[in-house]
Amino acid sequence: MTWSEMQPLLSQASADTLYMVGWSTLVAVLGGLPLGILLVLTDRGGLLQNLPAAKLIGQVVNVARSMPFIILMVALMGFTRSITGTTIGREAAIVPLAIGAIPFFARLVETAVREVDGGLVEAVQAMGGNTWTVVRKVLVPESLPSLISSATTTVVALIGYSAMAGTVGAGGLGDIAIRYGYQRFETQLMWITVAILAVVISLIQFAGDFAARSLYHRGGRSGPAPKLRLLKAKEPAAADVGKVA
Repeated sequence: MTWSEMQPLLSQASADTLYMVGWSTLVAVLGGLPLGILLVLTDRGGLLQNLPAAKLIGQVVNVARSMPFIILMVALMGFTRSITGTTIGREAAIVPLAIGAIPFFARLVETAVREVDGGLVEAVQAMGGNTWTVVRKVLVPESLPSLISSATTTVVALIGYSAMAGTVGAGGLGDIAIRYGYQRFETQLMWITVAILAVVISLIQFAGDFAARSLYHRGGRSGPAPKLRLLKAKEPAAADVGKVA
């Protein structure tokens, strides 16, 4: 197969892969972020401590994470058909990709949020902040560098899942590698596909690491910004006391 024949195949396959990974990442973040925070809040010592709920949620997440993606994809075929009307193609692949990534990302979120300094949480509570304020003002901002790294890890995993989804007609680079590289013995095309995947993953990992480092240095976790904001919030009250005196 010549390059002129391979080029349109690779271009379309790359676009399909990015489409699947992009939408499934969005759904995974929207579903996994609150789920991961809920795992922390309902656990022992959490702001919404509820051990039965924490154990139930944790068990569901563990079962979903332990299921191999190829089995999950087959098991969800009926559900996928009910949503997209088909079980093949890039739209159909987004359903199992997103569902498989939500518990994966949720556990990463849980780990990131647990590392937030408890002193900041206590300070916000002492100032009258409720649970939503703690989540919005402390837990998410302070863990943002780690959350970016977690999202990057999830994207990289989804690229691998999307390649696996190509084995059942989902399209993308995995489909090209299977149909042409393996079934038609187009070894050159298969290795080009591998190279494209390697470059894409490297670029995404670099971008994610750069964003996480930038946020950390600008006042992310362990940075001075949150503590300074808390001090500034107390300054007006102190000034008012001085005026009264």
